[in-house]
Amino acid sequence: MRIPGLGSAADNPKHGTPGDDPEHHPRARDGRAPNVMRIGEWVPMRQHRDEDEVDFAIIGTGAGGGTLACRLAETGFSVVAFDAGPYFRPLEDFASDESHQSKLYWTDERIVDGENPLQMGSNNSGKAVGGSTVHYAMVALRFRPEWFKARTLMGYGADWPIDWREMWHYYDQVEDDLKISGPVTYPWGPHRRRYHRRAHEINAAAKVLARGAEAMGIGWTPTPLATISAPRGDAPPCVYRGFCTLGCSTNAKQSVLVTYLPRALKAGAEIRDLAMVGRIETRNGRAIGVHYHREGRWRFQRAKNVVVAGYAIETPRLLLNSANQEFPDGLANSSGLVGRNLTVQGNQAVWGVFDEEIRSYKGPPSLAISEHWNYDDTGSGAFAKDFFGGYSYMSQGPLPQLWANTQASAHGLWGEALVAEMQRYNHIAGLKVVSEYMPQERNRVTLSDVKDQYGLPVARITYSWCDNDKALNRHALKFMRQALEAAGGREVWDQGDDTCHLNGTARMGDDPRTSVVDADCRSWDIPNLWICDGSVFPTVGGVNPSLTIQAVALRTADRIFATRGA
Repeated sequence: MRIPGLGSAADNPKHGTPGDDPEHHPRARDGRAPNVMRIGEWVPMRQHRDEDEVDFAIIGTGAGGGTLACRLAETGFSVVAFDAGPYFRPLEDFASDESHQSKLYWTDERIVDGENPLQMGSNNSGKAVGGSTVHYAMVALRFRPEWFKARTLMGYGADWPIDWREMWHYYDQVEDDLKISGPVTYPWGPHRRRYHRRAHEINAAAKVLARGAEAMGIGWTPTPLATISAPRGDAPPCVYRGFCTLGCSTNAKQSVLVTYLPRALKAGAEIRDLAMVGRIETRNGRAIGVHYHREGRWRFQRAKNVVVAGYAIETPRLLLNSANQEFPDGLANSSGLVGRNLTVQGNQAVWGVFDEEIRSYKGPPSLAISEHWNYDDTGSGAFAKDFFGGYSYMSQGPLPQLWANTQASAHGLWGEALVAEMQRYNHIAGLKVVSEYMPQERNRVTLSDVKDQYGLPVARITYSWCDNDKALNRHALKFMRQALEAAGGREVWDQGDDTCHLNGTARMGDDPRTSVVDADCRSWDIPNLWICDGSVFPTVGGVNPSLTIQAVALRTADRIFATRGA
């Protein structure tokens, strides 16, 4: 069956022709997928029939699933990767319009509760081929080595079943694949190779962070970023247009959409966009395929192995929704931990007004960073640490609509008062943390009685801070407030309730009684079911998680290849 208007490259050379609507009609079909690097062009794509038993069905094409799909296809496995979102062409589909670009976010209904209900959507989940990497801030940081043994070495959280030295090897690979732009010498942690591209020039907002850090006697550095500072193939260097978290329209951002997925297609993987997976089928204790909704009907793809890579909300939702007579409590859930230990990161900020013009939106939002409080475990004086864990903090560059919404929600400004405040927009600067909250079993994802457009139960997300989280918040806000004032900020105020980056809910470990998957991300209960995304994190650290998710994905691919998916 062919959708009218969606024919060959010859009769449909450009985006915008009838039928080429990525939000309503699949683009990856008829033996081809979009060439995301060239306007109107296509690349060939291998296709499988539903009745073909492919080696791997991968659910999700973001940092975990997309990276894994590439590596598995390149090692010779047959792969079908499903994504519920559209297959966008960045050069044609992305606009410099904050409202329009909300199409990149997972804004389907979700129910939130708990003492500190989470904000869902734009700050933590994506719905597009490439996942959240299409709109992430590109901050590419490694975990501190001690975090992989946080319980043993630092007295909190849980240990990872992976050694940091092995992870360093995979971090090197991801940084090479993405051509990370960063400083010549990174000031924290063990020695690492030089980044592949020079660091980006820092903007005025980043200079504010630098002044404040130096005044407070701590280190700072240009932020390592997955947006290139020199050309790479068809991708130009960053032009600093500032719309990074709304989709890069130039392809300087090295998202999974423009890096790993083109390689996956070339190696023979199939990508199915607008394909919502609703249930994994099992028989005799093994996964045998996935039920998915595409083009108005439910279908079933047979598979020898299944990988769930839907991130920390959709992954447990799918596993729980796949309960059957064999697994009445949901798949991979003999420990009872599927959905539990949802662990977000703090994203608190301080903001101030400066006499000089800042124009913080010019360039990527986080061009300077300090990891001081990720590596200093005690502090001193007024900044003695009274909490476990750590945090990094970065310069910020909010776009106008986001800043207006922040002012309206934080200060109740509206009408003339909001207009007057927006007159100072070019003179504001801020500092924002990515901080390490503690894993707690009470923070969890469950299924509600509400159904979505596919007839599937909507996720219920329950979240509350613990005392350690609150102590960390107080320390971070106090330190950043003084740093911003030391940099020349006035009228400084706190934004104290923001969070980001969803992790946990299907943690890895050494013991099937206390974890969902093993060190290879393989389910303890179902030998041909893997989970490969941020949901496997036992702890979250004080840095953005994307680089670690991708490093884990490369390691998982190597482990699968070593066992031949048996």
